[in-house]
Amino acid sequence: MLITRIRMSPKHMECAAARWFLATVSLAAIFASPAYADTPSAPWPQTQSDIQADSNVHFGVLANGMRFAIMRNATPSGQAAIRFRIGSGSLEENDDQQGLAHVLEHMAFKGSKHVAEGEIIRILQRKGLASGPDTNAHTSYDETVYALDLPEVDADTISTGLMLMRETASELTLDAGALDRERGVILSEERLRDTPQYRAGLAIMNSLLAGRRVTMRPPIGKADIISKAPVDLVRDYYRANYQPDRATLIVVGDIDPAAMEIEIRQRFGDWKATGPTPANQDTGVLQTKGESADVVVVPGGMTSVQIAWTRPYDAAPDTLAKRRTQLIEDLGLMVLKRRVGTIASKADAPFISAGVGSQDLLDSAHVVLVTANSEPDKWQAALGAIDQEQRRIQQFGVAQAEIDREILEYRSALKAAAAGAATRTTTDIAAALAGSVDDNQVFTSPAEDLSLFERVTNGVTATEVNQALQRAFSGNGPQIVLQTAQSPQGGADALGQVYHASNAVAVSAPPSATDVAWPYTHFGAAGAVVERRAVDDLGLTMVRFSNGVRLTVKPTKLRANEVLVREDIGRGRLDMPHDRSLPIWASPAVALSGVKAMDYQDMQKALTANIVGLDVSVGDGSLKFDGRTRTEDLATQLQLMTAYTSDPAYRPEAFKRVQQAYLSGLDQYEATPGGVISRNLGGLVHSGDPRWTFPDRAQLSAAKPGDFEALFQPVVANGPIDVTIVGDVTVDDAIRMTAETFGALPPRPEAAPSNDWGNVRFPAATEKPVLQTHNGRADSAAAVVGVPIGDLLSDLPRSFTANLVTQIFQNRLTDQFRIAEGASYALDGDVNLSREIPGYGYAYFYVETDPTKLTRFYALVDEIANDLTSHDVSADELARAREPIIETLKHQRQGNEYWIEYLRGAQTDPRRLDRIRGNLSGYDEVTATNIREFAKTYFSPEKFWKFEVLPAAVR
Repeated sequence: MLITRIRMSPKHMECAAARWFLATVSLAAIFASPAYADTPSAPWPQTQSDIQADSNVHFGVLANGMRFAIMRNATPSGQAAIRFRIGSGSLEENDDQQGLAHVLEHMAFKGSKHVAEGEIIRILQRKGLASGPDTNAHTSYDETVYALDLPEVDADTISTGLMLMRETASELTLDAGALDRERGVILSEERLRDTPQYRAGLAIMNSLLAGRRVTMRPPIGKADIISKAPVDLVRDYYRANYQPDRATLIVVGDIDPAAMEIEIRQRFGDWKATGPTPANQDTGVLQTKGESADVVVVPGGMTSVQIAWTRPYDAAPDTLAKRRTQLIEDLGLMVLKRRVGTIASKADAPFISAGVGSQDLLDSAHVVLVTANSEPDKWQAALGAIDQEQRRIQQFGVAQAEIDREILEYRSALKAAAAGAATRTTTDIAAALAGSVDDNQVFTSPAEDLSLFERVTNGVTATEVNQALQRAFSGNGPQIVLQTAQSPQGGADALGQVYHASNAVAVSAPPSATDVAWPYTHFGAAGAVVERRAVDDLGLTMVRFSNGVRLTVKPTKLRANEVLVREDIGRGRLDMPHDRSLPIWASPAVALSGVKAMDYQDMQKALTANIVGLDVSVGDGSLKFDGRTRTEDLATQLQLMTAYTSDPAYRPEAFKRVQQAYLSGLDQYEATPGGVISRNLGGLVHSGDPRWTFPDRAQLSAAKPGDFEALFQPVVANGPIDVTIVGDVTVDDAIRMTAETFGALPPRPEAAPSNDWGNVRFPAATEKPVLQTHNGRADSAAAVVGVPIGDLLSDLPRSFTANLVTQIFQNRLTDQFRIAEGASYALDGDVNLSREIPGYGYAYFYVETDPTKLTRFYALVDEIANDLTSHDVSADELARAREPIIETLKHQRQGNEYWIEYLRGAQTDPRRLDRIRGNLSGYDEVTATNIREFAKTYFSPEKFWKFEVLPAAVR
């Protein structure tokens, strides 16, 4: 299985087609969908199922009806995760409460019987939890989930986490004044989420689920109710729905399950319902539909077409038979997904990307969906293509070889998951457990997932799959939906006519699938090692081969059966011209082009049984090839990356596909202030240097396939190569496999030092903000305040101080602008100090808010800066900034991703190793005096550069 990630990110100048809110369902959703063990006599799904729950999880039910699940897991060591789920969301709201389930979630952090308003975040910061990554919550249609990721498992930290969840259960104060202060934050969140794709997704979902209650209860609610609802309505919802028999507490981590159960029983055993659990709301009846055509017009959105079929949701218990039925359907849909994916990769494809899948959507309907994203003027061809492929598979079915391939690929993924089960992360397990509760599914172990899969797929025939496909494409439908920025002439009637015209085209049987073999297994004589040295304190081995390729190996047992590989080639952006726009954004097309001996689709066929991947991106200091594999597939992963290095193809059709995806998504950036910021900030903070500047429509359209090859081919063919391998592998195996692949290539030059940075600099301070506009809501704006600092490696102590000062600054902004004034939901701060460009780096603060509040934001930034330059911070404030940073680093160091990132370039720049050695102790050495001196040097208001985005109408 070859996995290539294509992302759309201005920061990384990469590109991807937008995804539907209805993600294509994979077998993981069926066979790796967690559930539980023990056999309590209460309503855990396994009590009504023939599926065995994970025996490593202890399940229980308190006398009051609250369920709990506990699992010991030591990855990472010394940490734990708590999830507290209330089985109630927006569906339980009355008409005058729309949005108040989500309001209540916010109010859970605004004070309770034993914790004063404003103290919850401070308590958690002192324990090392960062607000957002470690402390969060979400509200959906049918649940509200509170999450704490605890960086330590000492008795006090665990007790604090459980205490806060117990306070949430029944002890919230729900003060009227606190509610009034929070209303603006929630309305700011509503503005933030109101994007074109959100509006389109909601409209399409409401069309598919017509007749069901979910179409009338989006969790964000109604702005006028959020603005004006009296606190008593929130209290009514709280009393009615936060009941023990609707609650589930999940604790996973490096804990003693027996002791944890005792504490759970002690803390939550006295929780009593305030009254009878209210009857469930009438969820409605799925509307019966035949063929239909709808046009969803969303200015600023992408263009896409879909064909869908729905049938009533099956609420029967989770059983092997039910999972088997879904799997058989999914196998057929996976074949169709692969077929339309092949079409997308061809020259002159009728669509940019396509997806196929099925899903039980919000317990309201079973949805089967075929969808395609297209250029705005090519939706007719896209609709015709997906219609004809759907009818082809319905009429002629699938071949046994196609089914066998899907089974082989997914078996490989399940085997990899089972092999790595012992080192699954605590947060992943906790999230999966919570997800299984929401789905009312048995939580199974990875080994049981594999066993179930083998039982279900044993003897599966194409005939059985074809029968399942006939059922999939029945029920309510076909429902044809066009999402577009501008309705076609004739509207839905025109859409229906295009569909009928396509339906009149006869389809023929597909060609027989052919097997292909992976040809890149030998690259010549293995390279000789000419230099090898160990860095014992960090567990590293550094090697140089006779052809100049460098290898750094870090064996770990952090994730069983996982190996990460990074290949850095050349000097990235710094090697590229800086006098004109270049197709740096086209880096994903390098992977999608395949190699000369086979295209990308044939590569996927050849590597079906392997777990390998490739992600191509351009960094400031290198062109990066990233791969993730399992231990037994490391040789194939290295062959894959070496093939892309020695025999790349640069196919024009791959370039055009990425180009079209980029062009189709451009308008989305204009639709929100955050979109404009994310698109343009990189170029602005590099003073307009085109290597970091997001291309406009004209520049994107003007780029040619030849430009793409001319940019990447010399770098890949001639650039110095630095390979890093981190994970479950021995040093000798890593060296041997690299010698047989990268080491066998023709000689590469040494990385030559250069001082030609192209005058990369942070922009000068501005008295008035740099002003741009967006085309979205008139009540939404954004601003950035930035300041130059310097690079990372020339002054490591400065980098620690910079991170702490910025965190203190952000905490103060949050305390005042968000919590006290309720002016913003989206408020952030960060430090970006270059590891590649001497002297370059900056800190910034970012906010999205109402345009009328920007002046106050700027004034508050100046106030905080002046105070930091004039007064020492308190020991408590310094600790609340420092502890989350240190605990986050401790957590990151227990993952292979940390090492693959931090080790880049370490062979030729020893300062990078010093950074690893000192990145924990460095924070402990920063004093309040250091904070004040740093602020004096860098954070004076006259040094600030400002950038704001206003609605076009306001400007």
